[in-house]
Amino acid sequence: MGSTLELDGSPVLWPRRFGDGILARVFGASLDTLLAVGCTPESSRLLTARARQLVSLPERRSVAHSWEHLLRVAYRAPERRAIGSLAATAAVPVRAERIISAEPAIRDLVSRLIAPLPVPARGVAMARLLLSDATSPVYSRRSRADLTAAVEAAAAQLDPAIPLMPSP
Repeated sequence: MGSTLELDGSPVLWPRRFGDGILARVFGASLDTLLAVGCTPESSRLLTARARQLVSLPERRSVAHSWEHLLRVAYRAPERRAIGSLAATAAVPVRAERIISAEPAIRDLVSRLIAPLPVPARGVAMARLLLSDATSPVYSRRSRADLTAAVEAAAAQLDPAIPLMPSP
């Protein structure tokens, strides 16, 4: 992937190259995982491209919309709806009780995602990963992770006060 581009000893984002954005979308899930665990976007050209995609306001709004949809699905999950209700069920089973108990943290996450302030890519990647990983506490009965804590950790990474670039 390459080494960090440095000017005057300070790390900078890789310049854009044709195809980087396409490759970043193709490998989005694995790049999101790397960003979520703390790899810096400056460490490779594809991570830089993926970070640019994640922090865009349209992408953040899309992730926020997915979290809001998840809350709606959780409230109409089969074990929570009345007998005879025609409410649609989720295509993929979700852990409704965990999601509902994490609602305040999810609402905070959503508000941070849609805020028009610059945020680090790590928080967006963490929020996406919780939604897309079948082993996350959103979907898996076997997951021992606390959904509320995981959502709060993602929200904490969306603090606009966190530096967007590492210190030299």
